[in-house]
Amino acid sequence: MNRDPRLQHPLVQRLKDAREITDELFTVVKTEYLYERPIRERHRIVFYLGHLEAFDRNLFDERLARLPAFSAELDQLFAFGIDPVDGGFPTDQPSDWPSLSVVRDYAQRAREQIDYALATLEFGSDGIRTGSAEQLLQVAIEHRLMHAETLAYMLHQLPLEQKAAPAGTTAYATRSGEFDTHAGTVTQATMVQIPAGRVVLGMKREDGQFGWDNEFGAQQVDVDAFEMDRHMVTNAAFLRFIEAGGYRNRAYWNDKDWAWKEAEHVAHPVGWTQRDGAWTLRTMFEEVPLPPDWPVYVSHAEASAYAKWAGKSLPTEAQWQRAAHGVSQDDTLPGNFDFRSWDPTPVHAHPGNISAFGVEGLFGNGWEWTASLFEALPGFEPFPFYLGYSANFFDGQHYVMKGGSPRTARCMLRPTFRNWFQPRYQHVYAGFRCVRN
Repeated sequence: MNRDPRLQHPLVQRLKDAREITDELFTVVKTEYLYERPIRERHRIVFYLGHLEAFDRNLFDERLARLPAFSAELDQLFAFGIDPVDGGFPTDQPSDWPSLSVVRDYAQRAREQIDYALATLEFGSDGIRTGSAEQLLQVAIEHRLMHAETLAYMLHQLPLEQKAAPAGTTAYATRSGEFDTHAGTVTQATMVQIPAGRVVLGMKREDGQFGWDNEFGAQQVDVDAFEMDRHMVTNAAFLRFIEAGGYRNRAYWNDKDWAWKEAEHVAHPVGWTQRDGAWTLRTMFEEVPLPPDWPVYVSHAEASAYAKWAGKSLPTEAQWQRAAHGVSQDDTLPGNFDFRSWDPTPVHAHPGNISAFGVEGLFGNGWEWTASLFEALPGFEPFPFYLGYSANFFDGQHYVMKGGSPRTARCMLRPTFRNWFQPRYQHVYAGFRCVRN
C-alpha cells in the first residue's frame, strides 16, 4: 500500500489502510448499480459511500480537532445505518438520494479535512483512555473494517452481472484444487469433549486494551463439561437436514422462526438454488456446484432448527469461549480471515487453527451463532461518543456471534469481540456448530 508521508502515527496509517479496503469494495459494483439495494433491510449502496467518511468526520469533530461543517445536511444524511426489527423496511427511491458526483465530492472533502487535522495532531500518552486520540482512531478503524464486511455480504446478494471481480480473483474451478491435499470429506460431524472449566467473558478496562463498550466488564462463568462439533456444520450436513424435511417439520422451529419461515417461503439457505435435482451456490462472483465441505451460512433460526433436528443445541457464548481455549492469537494463526478470500474454504482446510481441546476453525471462515442473547456485561458503560453502538441492541432480539468470517479483519479476531444479529437474518457470513451436554 502507498504510504502518505504526512500520516506518520501507526493508527493514522491503519486508518488509511482500512480506507483502501473499502475503496476497493466500491469498485466491485458497476457504476450504474450503486443505487441498488441488494438487501431490503439495508440502505442502498450509495449510502455507504458517504457514511464511512461522515462517521469519521462526526466522530473526530470537536474531539480530535475542529472540523467546520461544509455540508451539515449530508453530515446528517449519512450519519446512521439501519437495523429494522419490526418488520418495516426502508421505502426510499434512488431519486431520494443525492447524485453520485455530490456524494463522492462530499466523501473526498471530508477525507481531506480529516487528513489535514490528523497530520497536525499531537498524540499524548493517554493510551486507550475514554475519548483519547488512540481510542477514537481505533473506533474509526474498526467501524470501517466492520463495514468492509457488511458491504461484502451486501454485494454478495447483487446479481452477478452487476459486479466485476477485481484483477487476480481466482475462479472456483481453479481455487477448489487448492484443497485436494486435505484428507477426507467432512460428511459426518465428529464431536470432541470439552472439560468443565471457568471462562472470562469480556475484559477489564484497566487492562489498557482497545475494545468496544460491550467487551468490557469481565465476567467469570463456570461451564460444565460438554461435547462440541469438531468442525462447523457443512453444506453437505445441512443438505441432509433439508432432505429429511427439516424446513417442513414444525417440531424443529420455535413460533417466531416458523412464522417467519412460512411468511417468507424460506426453504433453504440464501444463495442455494436447485436445478434438475442438483444444488448450486452463488459465490461472490460465480454460481458453482454446492461445495460439500464449506461451512453452511444460515440464519440463527435455521441453525437452531438444524441443531434440534440433530438432537443437539447451539453453544452458549460461554461454551464457545471455553471451547476456544488455547487457540493461538499470534500472527501465525492460519485461517480464512482478514480479506484473504471472497468465499469460504473447506472446514478442515486449516488444521492449525485449533483449540487446546481439538476444536478446529473457530476463528475465520464464518461467524458462529450462539444461543446467547446479546446483553450487557456487568458494569456496562456506553461509549459517550457512540451511545447507541451496543445499548440499542440489548433488546432481546439479537444473538451473539463469535469467531469471524473470510471478510473479518484480523484485529477483530480477539476472543473478547462480540458480534450480533437478528435471528431471522440470512445474509451475514455466519454458520454454526452444535453442542451436546
